[in-house]
Amino acid sequence: MITLEEIQKRIAEAITQSGMSQTAIANAVNVKPTQICSYLKGRKMPALDTLANLCKLLDVDANYILCQ
Repeated sequence: MITLEEIQKRIAEAITQSGMSQTAIANAVNVKPTQICSYLKGRKMPALDTLANLCKLLDVDANYILCQ
C-alpha cells in the first residue's frame, strides 16, 4: 500500500538530489521557499499542479514520486 510518508520521502529525495537551492526551486515552480522547506521536512504535500511542475523541473517521473 502506498503511504503518504513514502510519497513525501520521494519528493524530498528528488529535491535534495537536484543540487538546486530551495529558493531556485521555489522560484521555478512559483511557490515560496518555505513551501519547499515544508516538502523537504514532510510537513506538507505540494498541490497537484506544483507536483507536476516539480517533476518537470527536477526531471523525475511523477509515477516514481507517486510510487506507481
